[in-house]
Amino acid sequence: MTRTHGSILLADDEEKILKRLGRALRNEGHDVVEAVTASKAQQHLNTQSFDLLVVDNVMPGMTGLELVREMADTMTPAERPQIVMMTAHGTTQLVREAFKLGVEDFLEKPFEVEELLALARRAVARVRLQTERQYLISERDAEFNHYGIVGRSRAMEEIIQRAELVAQTKSTILITGETGTGKEMVARLIHNRSAQRDMPLIKVNCAAIPETLLESELFGHVRGAFTGASLTKRGKFALADGGSILLDEIGTLSTGVQSKLLRVLQEREFEPLGAERTQQVDVRVIAATNRDLRHMVSEGRFQEDLYYRLHVIPIELPPLRERREDVPVLVDHFVAKHRLRTGKRIDGVDDDAAQALQAYDWPGNVRELENTIERAVVLATTPVLTAAAISLLGAAAAPTPGLPSLRLHHNIEWVERETMRRSLAQAGGGKKDAADLMGISQRALSYYLAKYRVD
Repeated sequence: MTRTHGSILLADDEEKILKRLGRALRNEGHDVVEAVTASKAQQHLNTQSFDLLVVDNVMPGMTGLELVREMADTMTPAERPQIVMMTAHGTTQLVREAFKLGVEDFLEKPFEVEELLALARRAVARVRLQTERQYLISERDAEFNHYGIVGRSRAMEEIIQRAELVAQTKSTILITGETGTGKEMVARLIHNRSAQRDMPLIKVNCAAIPETLLESELFGHVRGAFTGASLTKRGKFALADGGSILLDEIGTLSTGVQSKLLRVLQEREFEPLGAERTQQVDVRVIAATNRDLRHMVSEGRFQEDLYYRLHVIPIELPPLRERREDVPVLVDHFVAKHRLRTGKRIDGVDDDAAQALQAYDWPGNVRELENTIERAVVLATTPVLTAAAISLLGAAAAPTPGLPSLRLHHNIEWVERETMRRSLAQAGGGKKDAADLMGISQRALSYYLAKYRVD
């Protein structure tokens, strides 16, 4: 049986009892701090947080009840530990007042050590449950509580509502949108709001797996199915059985894999490579792509039957340039997120920076915006991020009709060109690796290359 361990403050003026109880609690795996007076215990409470306070009532100077009364006056309920009071002289009045002040349990001296250990286990377990409850409440009540999807625009509100609605079904979903718009986050929202949320969400980036291995990765194989198949392997569909599978970049699938996927969608069955037996599977398929599958169908590069099987419930994510009203909300969100990660004091962005960020077209969408804010926070030297500082990191915008333009320093364009040239040189001319070095998407890099006419 797994024990719940906690941090415990133990206060008693009888040193022998203190040492004996402390040793027993430590043997249970708890971290124990001992205090021979209530005043000493108070000092520890002022400098350290505890899950449980075990305190004797009758002690020289301040009594245990007076310590508890002081805690009630100076500490919030969230700050106070669980409290167990020990006493050899308990009265009805003492017990009544102690319970009003938040004491959870009493131990009447003399008592068996096992009684304390049992109370400690229960008290620490209560603290853990309260912590989990507070976390769940904060997650529910947080302004951005849709699994990372941030936005107040009508377009994003409609997408969130649609995702939550279709989550109640097991229909196949096709999520489309440019790179960096948040397709995976929408898939996670759908899964986590579905009846299958306790089962796995298996994610597969179809573009990242070599074509020769993708069929085995998706459907598995038996030992000896091909050269190098020394062990039987379960595929992603088998792992996702009972849950959901996200097939990202589905437009990159070969014709052969497309046919096998169509069978899964139609019959809910497949055969691992080299296997003679058919395997049944109960899984919801969520597909995502930044490609125009309808156009690929017309060109004969994507099976029409598969397209319609995937296109049962389409969800199209708009690019960030079409929902500019979300930019300030996203900026605040990413500043808070990366301020917390870096431990730096960043209060926000100034007005010029806010205007510049909203004016920019963001070819890399939300992902590019987050990368820009993260770099700005990491390299910030002042509590407020300025337009110049953010521009140096690659967010310089060409003027957009009807929106304020960025006030560039004279060397901004040179810095951006030089950053691209050095990244490309370091990556040996490879755009993907250069984009990774810069922390932006390939699409964003192509935008900058075209903007500055860099070969």
